[in-house]
Amino acid sequence: MFESIEPLDAYNKNINILIGSGASADLFPTLALAIKGAKGEWETIETLATTFETWQDKRTALFMHYYNTCIFPVQTFSPNSVTSAKGKVNLENYEVFLKTLLGLLDRRKDLNRKINIFTTNYDGCLAHSADNILRNGSHDFVVNDGTSGFHKKHLHAKNFNTFQCQTGIFERNNYGVPQLNIIHLHGSVYWSKSNDKIEVKYANDFKNMIHNKTLEKIGKFSNYLVTDGGTTAKIPSINFTFAQRESFWTEYKKLPIVNPTKWKFHETVFEEHYYQMLRFLSYELEKPNSILITFGFSFADEHIRKLVQRSLSNPQLQTFICCYSQSNADSLREEFKLWKNVTVIGPPDGEKLDFTNFNKYIFSLKAEKYEAPVEVKDEL
Repeated sequence: MFESIEPLDAYNKNINILIGSGASADLFPTLALAIKGAKGEWETIETLATTFETWQDKRTALFMHYYNTCIFPVQTFSPNSVTSAKGKVNLENYEVFLKTLLGLLDRRKDLNRKINIFTTNYDGCLAHSADNILRNGSHDFVVNDGTSGFHKKHLHAKNFNTFQCQTGIFERNNYGVPQLNIIHLHGSVYWSKSNDKIEVKYANDFKNMIHNKTLEKIGKFSNYLVTDGGTTAKIPSINFTFAQRESFWTEYKKLPIVNPTKWKFHETVFEEHYYQMLRFLSYELEKPNSILITFGFSFADEHIRKLVQRSLSNPQLQTFICCYSQSNADSLREEFKLWKNVTVIGPPDGEKLDFTNFNKYIFSLKAEKYEAPVEVKDEL
């Protein structure tokens, strides 16, 4: 049976959401691969990046694969171009999720009515979905992505501490406009460096930084990584010239996202913002009467995992960790077993806690009760 989060216990708290790649799993590839290591463990982009630390050609090919399969699809993403049934459902789930948050804010009477959504994803699904809700006119709210400016929008951490307030005609009444703060902890493809600032521009006019001939060259290597039955030892070899390697890394290091090994930005201005956002997350979790809900996040990022664990010393922080599978739930129960203010929620036997089930059974203004399918036996 799914364990729901009671909205009446959450709406009047300092609500913080932490979303990982599992929330966009039906739209974009994750860091997971289809091959196994020597001990039978599943490999990921992160683990192979460590393995190939000193193998320049394989490491370069690995990050070319990562860029071409994980980053470029996000750069060129448009909600209108989604044609698969799973992809459309994924986008609908984002909207359902945001409407649940807005429903909680509607119940709140405070002047400062906002919810923080922290995400390690660098896609624009949250912004696109919020924009679609606003276009439909069903909710009145503000999306705060931390930017300020008019022709050019620049990102600054201090902007997340602002909120909008409406007054009556004679200014006798104040009304806090519901606000969703969207905080990208690992960067966003829509960021770019502008002198010593970060400019945010929601455009998808990106071109693949890898030449077509180079893409053909890594084809066998790339296909092997996502083919079932492969092993690390049998990954095809590949050779690049010095110029080919340098050309790729020069462009790759301009990307405004966390590198999936050691979780570092290449550019100082992005790294500074990264640590500002980690401090902001820590500050929010240490406030009285706070709640943290995580979904689609594995806690593989050691900086965030340790930050959350330190924050759990706040006895007024209530944390719900929602896991895709029972094995994930068991692992995180062990990881967070020292803290009594943590509830790890996993799916019942035979089920997965995907975005649909999360919205339906776990986090909803009116969560449904899960009914296990009845096994029908044939009569002899």
